[in-house]
Amino acid sequence: MDVLTLALPPSQRSKLLAAGFHTTAALVSVTPFQLSQEANITLEEATVVLKLVPRSDIDHVGALSLSGPLTGSTTAWDLLIHEKNRRKIGTGSTEVDKILGGGVLSKELTEICGVPGVGKTQFSMQLAVNVQIPAEFGGVGGHAIYIDTEGSFMMERVLQITEAVIDDLRNKSPASAEDLTVEDFLSHIYLLRVHDPVEQLAVVNTLPTLLDEHKEVRLVVFDSVTFNFRQDFEDMAGRTRLLANMAQKLMAVAENYDVAIVLVNQVTHKVTSEGSRTVPALGESWSHVCTNRLMVYWMDGQRYAHLAKSPSLPVGTAPYVITEEGVRDAQESHKRPKLVEPHG
Repeated sequence: MDVLTLALPPSQRSKLLAAGFHTTAALVSVTPFQLSQEANITLEEATVVLKLVPRSDIDHVGALSLSGPLTGSTTAWDLLIHEKNRRKIGTGSTEVDKILGGGVLSKELTEICGVPGVGKTQFSMQLAVNVQIPAEFGGVGGHAIYIDTEGSFMMERVLQITEAVIDDLRNKSPASAEDLTVEDFLSHIYLLRVHDPVEQLAVVNTLPTLLDEHKEVRLVVFDSVTFNFRQDFEDMAGRTRLLANMAQKLMAVAENYDVAIVLVNQVTHKVTSEGSRTVPALGESWSHVCTNRLMVYWMDGQRYAHLAKSPSLPVGTAPYVITEEGVRDAQESHKRPKLVEPHG
């Protein structure tokens, strides 16, 4: 459908044409934020424009399967379009987002490893809030499932992070963020507390049911995936099989439900002929499980995030800080004092 047929003021139609949006199909793959930037219109105007895109265009672009003898397959072009439109959840730090290719990606398992106190839980809580940033602000507009195995989920910190995110959005566009409330954000983080490996495996097995019931969920966090599997395990081969089975199920969930899964991992010390070094817990076989591995660490009093593993991104390192507002860029100046959290 030609954009000239949309019920819009002539000035907006002219701006869309000038920006290269000649058909409604061309609008399907852009967010309100992107459209407002490219067409030089407000976020509110961009949101109205995208609501006018016919459902038939959205379904056509989103359909990846072929008919006939190749039913169930996809074309390379479809995969490319789908890849470009994958959801990305910001970490709160633009520098960390850069090394992650724009943020934590859907359909992938992203592992965050580090020593206690460096910010693993802070990243997790920040992501659980950031996944709810509306699409008109370039966010995902989804909900989060937070699986807490250590009792480290801190309500007061989530509240601080949420208030800061809402304040930032209101500063960007007061009208668009007018209806955002702390209650809405907190109501869309579904917290599950598990206490042992059996409960953890049960939660993994019930994730498909939970996601069927809560279709808005776009992020699943395990904080941490390690804790219940580092204690009271005499049969290490059995532990390896349980972990492999859990990982396979999580990968299937991420792919089938188009969600990002974040797995917090602890570290341990490995003794080699060259001495002792810090390595992620759960052993060598686990290192092949996750799509991405983000190592967070201290160096000279500064926190750093290092992308150590990714199938599509180069290794990279970025500094970050933890403030009362949450995870932020190291070079940012903040009015509030820096917070050193007691948990990972």
